[in-house]
Amino acid sequence: MSAIEDTGIGSRLKAARERLGWSREELAFRSGLSWSAIAQVESGRRRNLRPSTLSALASALGVAIDYLVHGGVSPPAMLEHRALLYDTNEEFLNTAEPFMAEGIERSEAVLAVTTSENVELLRDRLGAGARRVEFAEQAGWYHTPSSALNTYRTFANGRLAEGAPWIRIIGDPAWVGRSESEVRQWTRYESLVNLVFSAVPASILCTYDTRTLAPEIVRQAGVTHPHTIGRHGTTSSSDFADPSGFVLGA
Repeated sequence: MSAIEDTGIGSRLKAARERLGWSREELAFRSGLSWSAIAQVESGRRRNLRPSTLSALASALGVAIDYLVHGGVSPPAMLEHRALLYDTNEEFLNTAEPFMAEGIERSEAVLAVTTSENVELLRDRLGAGARRVEFAEQAGWYHTPSSALNTYRTFANGRLAEGAPWIRIIGDPAWVGRSESEVRQWTRYESLVNLVFSAVPASILCTYDTRTLAPEIVRQAGVTHPHTIGRHGTTSSSDFADPSGFVLGA
């Protein structure tokens, strides 16, 4: 079989490796390739990769070969979808700022859609790095669940087409002031994100301010997000419901 020429494989390989917190040595061990080969691919010095090499890398990283070669959406689940539960500005910043700073460092497409207060908090904490983040106030994005999904999808597709190796988003669906029926719709929206963006190379952090939200809304965060982040760190959501069953049965 002929080799496949690099079209951005190096940056996507590095992004997928760093997302898992692996060194090049770790990826070499897990893929059966040499450290030097991985270094050459990531730096762009090695541009023609055999299918067997791509298969070994994709299998080790849990991504599709098509993602490494072409970028964009690929069939296996790649989405990281987490809920941050916080009750002070400092708790918000202690998770949200490193989350965004990591994306900036990795040259990912970084977007924060949240309250005007949180936007200012993030700008101040990020400093000069804030220039590499796209900020938007929640009111302009969260008109309806369907419009929000379409807007996020347009953002993701556009940035991936421009060459971003990964998408990183902070989102806050503006729960305050919603009616009971609207809360149910937006809860379905949060669950639906797991399906709509499953194959997108993205990390999405949904923020829940427990100072202003009803306890039931906070509880539902564990139903609609595979992982939650609180004072004790990141935990798997024991209440997480299969998105297809949850959305169809809600």
